Amino acid sequence: MNQLKSRETGPPEASATLPGTLSDPLRGELIAFRRDLHMHPELGNQEFRTTAALKERLEAAGLTPKVLATGTGLICDIGTWDPDRPMLAIRADIDALPIPDTKSVAYRSTVPDRAHACGHDVHTTAVLGAGLVLAELDRQGRLPAPVRLIFQPAEEVLPGGAADTIECGVLDGVGRIIAVHCDPRVDAGRIGLRAGPITSACDRLEVTLDGPGGHTARPHLTTDLVTAAARVAVDVPAVLARRVDARSGLSVTWGRIEAGHACNVIPQHAELSGTVRCLDLPSWRDAPDLVHAAIDEIATLHRAKSTVDYVRGVPPVVNDPVVTELLRDAMTARRGVYAVEDTEQSLGGEDFSWYLEHVPGAMARLGVRVPGDTRVRDLHAGDFDVDERAITVGVELFTAAALLDSQKR
Repeated sequence: MNQLKSRETGPPEASATLPGTLSDPLRGELIAFRRDLHMHPELGNQEFRTTAALKERLEAAGLTPKVLATGTGLICDIGTWDPDRPMLAIRADIDALPIPDTKSVAYRSTVPDRAHACGHDVHTTAVLGAGLVLAELDRQGRLPAPVRLIFQPAEEVLPGGAADTIECGVLDGVGRIIAVHCDPRVDAGRIGLRAGPITSACDRLEVTLDGPGGHTARPHLTTDLVTAAARVAVDVPAVLARRVDARSGLSVTWGRIEAGHACNVIPQHAELSGTVRCLDLPSWRDAPDLVHAAIDEIATLHRAKSTVDYVRGVPPVVNDPVVTELLRDAMTARRGVYAVEDTEQSLGGEDFSWYLEHVPGAMARLGVRVPGDTRVRDLHAGDFDVDERAITVGVELFTAAALLDSQKR
């Protein structure tokens, strides 16, 4: 708390003079828009309805959104671009997850085994709302510099839709980029910030083990493949823990193991799937070779043949300190210093990191927990939901950042 108080000397008069607050009618419209997205979730690279809805609303506001060459997602510029003055980009991800929505709410997903269980509907709605507010300010001649909205598809599909979006040229003319990610551990009305790494690298791991198979009465005459799979699952993370610096946070966690069909038959084939996560870039670069070696070593010990498919995912999101301070000043200007809290680096992955390979930027954690709610909600869970007041907070953060950005350059 003392650390937060020490930053109370941010922009002193901004809260009284900064334009771009949400009107009550627009606030209600955005909540309805978010609920409509929530009821109609679409997986990565299939977000046709979502893209159409965004395009229609932005065009209704007199803007000219452009659908990406990938077929889903779009960009929309607000204001007149000056080639000598790089734009601020505001990014949202628009895809959902392949899991069922288990909530009992009126806006529950209408699509079986599809849900906005990571808050992308909130991210999308907040960026849309910011765009509508900034467009009105631009018409009034009160937008100091142009802004680009990026509605990106396929964040949940490794290595992330950001790479394809960048290839479409969305960063042309962009000097900085900002975004938010819902955080169910932070109360609505607040954001979490961290300069430097705020997420971790995330890769996908697919392992197959093969052996001759046999009878469970004679495991000594064949490869006991179920035991081999179990040892790979248990021992590979343990081996890696002694081959990398513990501070790197390199972690292998399994999400699927399959082997066998009968209780008295030793199978010929087993599969394991999981993720590899680490906290820093050097460890991420070394991870494939280290993981391959550990799997081969354990499999060989148990006479199993191993095949490893290591799929590169995303590097860590490393927040630029200057852009992080821009977000801090923006939130302080809107809601005061106590609306900002420091946050920790998580082991979650986010393809926003690919943008930061090209331009400086920062991601904030957007609080979505109902204040006082003691229930434990988590991302990627079927019962995930948000306090919809977080949409207003996201709009306030983005619009204030857009208005303050030109002052910080």
